[in-house]
Amino acid sequence: MSETESGEHSYDSVSKMLRDLNKDLEKMLEEMEKISVQATWMAYDMVVMRTNPALADSMRRLEEAFLKCKEEVEKNWQDILKETAKEKE
Repeated sequence: MSETESGEHSYDSVSKMLRDLNKDLEKMLEEMEKISVQATWMAYDMVVMRTNPALADSMRRLEEAFLKCKEEVEKNWQDILKETAKEKE
């Protein structure tokens, strides 16, 4: 009787292990599909930017405007901190 029970236990554990492995493989496949889609969009974006120079110029101007704005905000923030420090004195 113990042989039958041990055989069933072994079969059940192997069966569970295979189900878990199948679930893990499915999750990994889904992640690989997501990564593949992201890589495809990145490649598409690169092709669009290379074939459309106006887009690259727009991106450069946008980046320059952002950096100027960031610089101005940091400068104003420093001025506000200095004024606050003077008021406390």
